[in-house]
Amino acid sequence: MTKIEPELIRRWLNGWTVARSLPAAEPAGPDGDGLRSECHQPGREVEVFALRADEEPGSLARLAAAVAAAPQVTWLTVPTLRPGAVEAAVEAAGLEPHRRSEWLMTTDLTGHPRHAPATPYEIEVRTEGPVTDVVLHGPSGEVAARGTVAVVGGDAIADRVETDAAHRRRGLGRAVMSALAEAAAAQGARTGLLIASEEGQRLYSSLGWHHRADVLIARRPA
Repeated sequence: MTKIEPELIRRWLNGWTVARSLPAAEPAGPDGDGLRSECHQPGREVEVFALRADEEPGSLARLAAAVAAAPQVTWLTVPTLRPGAVEAAVEAAGLEPHRRSEWLMTTDLTGHPRHAPATPYEIEVRTEGPVTDVVLHGPSGEVAARGTVAVVGGDAIADRVETDAAHRRRGLGRAVMSALAEAAAAQGARTGLLIASEEGQRLYSSLGWHHRADVLIARRPA
């Protein structure tokens, strides 16, 4: 793939806002430069997502300048196949990149591996409308691992998949992803999308997810 399609970013963002019960994203910048989401989180009030950073560097420069001048605490998220060029552009605008690796990943849910949690872990699956929450409880009822998926059309956007430090290296992440994929497929989803942290990239890759783009995140220095 020589470029990241803006429509793929839109599809991921549509599901991400649903998964987090946020308002739908609105246009940011002229000529389809990006999308703006009201996150309503301390230290992350607004997030702007670049749609055309690789094919139109000027669009990234415009978004970065707007984020640098924003009165609210605003983050800039840039899916890209040219992370070096993007990092240079956001730094030139006075933004500070987060020094961590994140990937935009996709998969075909019809072939997603299935993994059940090992004893003594018990799984709880709750679905309300398009959103499913999966929680794995430990032997004392504590939350050992969890994750969320939102289904929008044929897409399933996984979010906030995490395992408590005391319960890692026991296959719980695989079990959570399996349950999320199964629930999403039952609602008609065919394609999985997510943004993977550095810690999650190996897990998702082992489950057949594919890297589609790097994701660079920056914000105005505190």
